[in-house]
Amino acid sequence: MAMQTREQHIRREKATSNICTAQALLANIAGFYAVYHGAEGLKRIATRVQRLTSILAEGVTRGGLNLQHSSWFDAITITGIDEGKILGRELTHEINLRHHGDGRVTINLDETTTAADVGVLFDVLLGEEHGLSVAGLDQELLASGTRGIPAACHRGSDFLTHPTFSRYHSETEMLRYLKRLENKDLSLTHAMIPLGSCTMKLNATTEMIPITWPEFANIHPFAPSDQVVGYRQMIDELSAFLVEITGYDAISMQPNSAPRASTPVWSRFVAIRPPSAKVSVTSA
Repeated sequence: MAMQTREQHIRREKATSNICTAQALLANIAGFYAVYHGAEGLKRIATRVQRLTSILAEGVTRGGLNLQHSSWFDAITITGIDEGKILGRELTHEINLRHHGDGRVTINLDETTTAADVGVLFDVLLGEEHGLSVAGLDQELLASGTRGIPAACHRGSDFLTHPTFSRYHSETEMLRYLKRLENKDLSLTHAMIPLGSCTMKLNATTEMIPITWPEFANIHPFAPSDQVVGYRQMIDELSAFLVEITGYDAISMQPNSAPRASTPVWSRFVAIRPPSAKVSVTSA
């Protein structure tokens, strides 16, 4: 039972993947993110990201490059790039940009981006002799009111008005809120769960700690293959271990799929059996 899915007992030979909570996980994370930050917190984060993007856009145009568009929020596409020069600078600064292969490069900023990162992007895109100051550009843009977002796209209505989005803005409050929600769920500590429900697939704290390590968890999903050799070795070795332990013919790792909690990408896998076998999918 531990190595099988409930679909195998309900649907028999028609059983398919039991990764049924993957999108619910992402929805829950997005919901809790909104609860933790609230409307004002989200505005603050979005304003900062858009401000840095505007600084980047202004800097690259002053440096002689062109933008494909006249408005932006958190991403810009730059045209007329000399990819030979840019790629070398990227490697020097240990960053990856999205190259379209036709002289265009797209850059997306987020809440982890800093002013120093924007300065590094200027060095990569324009060369280290660009003479631009991130702080100076910031002051100029603040004075001019340049934002990069058309007036018609500015939102004036309220959002996240439910009291829940204004109550839990500290780590302690959020953890207590999550605990109260957890207590409303059926778990192994409260009752027996039949047919291998996803709720039964628990993760020890020690198993979860590694996914908080930046060196381990922050790799970009589109990183070049020569930059993820260690990840591929780890996944291949785990696949081999699982094949030996379970007796299955092969294991296929599935990304971004997890039950109830943020689970490492290799914690769920598809087992491949000969055509005569009924078991097609398993879960750790």
